[in-house]
Amino acid sequence: MQRFFLSVLLLTLAGFPACGSTLEGQRFEERASLASHELQLNGLGVRAAYIFKAFVAALYLPQRSADPQDILGQDMPRRLQLRMLMTVDSNEIRKALVRGMRKNVEPQAWAGLQERVNQFAHAIDTIGTAREGDTINLDYLPGRGLLLEVNDLPRGPVIAGADFYRALLEIFVGPNPVDTRLKKGLLGH
Repeated sequence: MQRFFLSVLLLTLAGFPACGSTLEGQRFEERASLASHELQLNGLGVRAAYIFKAFVAALYLPQRSADPQDILGQDMPRRLQLRMLMTVDSNEIRKALVRGMRKNVEPQAWAGLQERVNQFAHAIDTIGTAREGDTINLDYLPGRGLLLEVNDLPRGPVIAGADFYRALLEIFVGPNPVDTRLKKGLLGH
């Protein structure tokens, strides 16, 4: 009899999906590990332009927050994960990211970021073509900097500075986001 109930319980549990969130058919875990840090899924959003959906983005933080200034202002580990919904050349990704950073950074601060922007642009160029289903992680670790990974493979050098990662993250949740609906989703609204 115990075996029967155990079998029924296991079959019932097998029918329940694992914890996570799904958007545009892309499943994201509720938690992610970055080095020795445990991060929580803060929110999901879709980057769309006209009728094209480019990617689903997920923002992972140590603690959930709907306050963009809190997210941008703290020097804490973070992950911005992009799941591609279409094939895009790295040249287009690079141009969009650099243009978005430039839009959110004051001219004096921009001048101080130039060498690192060039490193980042070169790292993005190593992607070649991001294909539908590819995962791009833009991770930040305090004291180290930005780590770029494509499908779990590191690309380019670590790019130092909380100021650089903040400029990158402002594209998504800053005062001049690339997409306001994407920003709302990443903030958990």
